[in-house]
Amino acid sequence: MVTPLTTRTGVAPKKQSRRFSRPSIPWSITLGYLFVMLLVPTIALFLKAFTLSWPDIWRIATSPTALSAYDVTFTTALAAAIVDGFAGLIIAWVLVRYTFPLKRLVDAAIDLPFALPTAVAGLTLATVYSENGWIGSLVAPLGIKIAFTRLGVFVAMVFISLPFIVRTVQPVLQEVEPEIEEAAWSLGASSWQTFWRVLLPPLMPAVLTGVALGFARAVGEYGSIVIVASNIPFQDLIAPVLIFQRLEQYDYAGATVIGMVMLLVSLVMLFAINLLQAWGRRYDT
Repeated sequence: MVTPLTTRTGVAPKKQSRRFSRPSIPWSITLGYLFVMLLVPTIALFLKAFTLSWPDIWRIATSPTALSAYDVTFTTALAAAIVDGFAGLIIAWVLVRYTFPLKRLVDAAIDLPFALPTAVAGLTLATVYSENGWIGSLVAPLGIKIAFTRLGVFVAMVFISLPFIVRTVQPVLQEVEPEIEEAAWSLGASSWQTFWRVLLPPLMPAVLTGVALGFARAVGEYGSIVIVASNIPFQDLIAPVLIFQRLEQYDYAGATVIGMVMLLVSLVMLFAINLLQAWGRRYDT
């Protein structure tokens, strides 16, 4: 016969509290929202792609058209992010360190690619950079064609990814104390030495994070590029447009295979962003 445990005083101990309590309402909402909005679509994408056999998946993912689309997408996006890294740092510097008329308007205009519908952005870029446009007509006599070429894809990616770099660097630059620059100057450092050795190191994590975010945004861009590019394979066809073309051909499984490749590359980029953020936190301590 089992008897209840008692203490030396003869009083039974209180029942221990449960180790795992019911999740709170915020936790339940968070888990449910992430499950429905992120996990379920991702699982559905992989399940749809794996309705094909492995040889078919490999054939579609590594077809010449797909490889060319990956090259145009990722190489051009990386070039646009790097250019925006330099330009975004300069623009953030001007917005933080200089006072000029209409500064608030210029600062607000940085967010224009966020607010502008991508189709409208593509229509605007195609109009400005076409051979008859304001900018396209200036470079056309030099034999340079921007709209409906890979260069047009680059311009569209630069346009949409610029705010990510500026808005990432700007708050970090605002936190840099002017006394640090004054101390460097008092020790005989030139303006270039002060920028290169004093200011740039704490800014680099923010710049790299902005570049990574801009790169990830440019990789997934569709609305503006489909208008400003000619969408011809082996020329300026990007992977998102290739996915849409396969959907128009009712090749849903083939589209999901290419989408799966894009998703895996995006996950690698998120991992790289987390590494950059972890590296940047070393400067905060």
